[in-house]
Amino acid sequence: MRIVVDTNVFVGACLDAGASNAVIASCLRGALAPIMGNALYAEYEDVLARQALFAKSRLNLKERDELFDIFAGVCEWVRVYYQWRPNLRDESDNHLMELAVAGNAECIVTRNHRDLASGELAFPQIRILSPEQLLKEYPQ
Repeated sequence: MRIVVDTNVFVGACLDAGASNAVIASCLRGALAPIMGNALYAEYEDVLARQALFAKSRLNLKERDELFDIFAGVCEWVRVYYQWRPNLRDESDNHLMELAVAGNAECIVTRNHRDLASGELAFPQIRILSPEQLLKEYPQ
């Protein structure tokens, strides 16, 4: 299954061993096929550099960087040639939908369901799922 993994899921995997961790582990095992684009990669780098966010992380900076390198290594790189601009509540989330469309993803895995499901331009073939919903519907 081709998926877009929002940065909040990766952060969740670094902070605890819950459903976010299971989603990242499934990607690393090849059970899920994550896709990556320029904007999402830049967002990951920005978020992972926020030291205060990871004050209670079970992983130190070096371990988080290594995990991200490994995760990025299993992602399929997708170029986004067209900006759909679904006009989401948070403009900075539009790139996730654009990547999902360009990469023919089946879903976006995020903890930000409300903002991603609110666009004026709808793509019904792309589901917005939390890590828990994904694991329940597609057990690994």
